[in-house]
Amino acid sequence: NAFLKGRTPAPNQIQFLDEIVNHLTANGVMDAARLYESPYTFIHDQGVEGVFDSPQVDELISILEEVKNRAIA
Repeated sequence: NAFLKGRTPAPNQIQFLDEIVNHLTANGVMDAARLYESPYTFIHDQGVEGVFDSPQVDELISILEEVKNRAIA
């Protein structure tokens, strides 16, 4: 939710975020490297960097790290 606050995501960004949520729901955590693999490369062949700009990519990776740290704690 914090990532989307104040933003109006494009349809491919919504699809990308839905895939992340699905992965986290199924697995609890996610390595950021997955953002450059299938199914994310089906949305854009460059993965996350083809869908979001650099600051947004950094923010997504930071969020994934935060989720991972909370899961470990």
